[in-house]
Amino acid sequence: MSITAGSLYRDTGNFLRHQLVTIALMALLTSFITVMVGHALTPNADQLSILGEGDSGSATTLLEMVQSMTPEQQQILLRASAAGSLASLVGNVLLLGGMLCLIPMVSSGERVSALRAIGASAPLLPRLLLMTFLITLVVQLGFMALVLPGVMLAILLALAPMIMVTDKTGVMAAMRASFRLAWGHIRLIAPAVMLWLLAKIVLMLFATSFTVLPANVASVVFNAISNLVSAILIIYLSRLYMLLR
Repeated sequence: MSITAGSLYRDTGNFLRHQLVTIALMALLTSFITVMVGHALTPNADQLSILGEGDSGSATTLLEMVQSMTPEQQQILLRASAAGSLASLVGNVLLLGGMLCLIPMVSSGERVSALRAIGASAPLLPRLLLMTFLITLVVQLGFMALVLPGVMLAILLALAPMIMVTDKTGVMAAMRASFRLAWGHIRLIAPAVMLWLLAKIVLMLFATSFTVLPANVASVVFNAISNLVSAILIIYLSRLYMLLR
């Protein structure tokens, strides 16, 4: 059976339409968890105010700014960066796990809530956490080298979570399998991943529009919209892998 991008988009739209409330609640819940984890781990306002002290503001590059900081300022900056990264990682893993459990449960005719889907993903979370960390790391390294390697790595590793969960394989085995499978069907995967990246960039450009809201509320809303975009990509890729199997 021939698989076309048009049929995948229609299947994704149909699933999203029928499960919109559940998916939106999952996006909102994982966004709230992300913000709460970040708030708990981020240095307090008094500590963050220390970053503004000294002459680091006169630096012209990020490297110069960090080098001009005191050891205490560097430690606070590291803690703040790590807190944001960890909070984002936790939220993304919960969303990914919840969606990968929601899709087959709904496809088998079950009525599933957002909380139940996330709860059902609990056994998968440790492996998904490791996989998400590794994929995020290599993709970001690719973007740091040049933009194109980062995009290509994001495309080639896109099916790894679906392979690991569906076939119950290891993290590295799923990533290797994703490379082979995604390369053979790159015309179906590349446009979806690039649209996802573009949507994320557009959302970042409109981030200033959320400043009218209280900071925590704005963070929850912004992350929830971002999560919804990611959920759509997960549905598309899950449907594609289901057909490829």
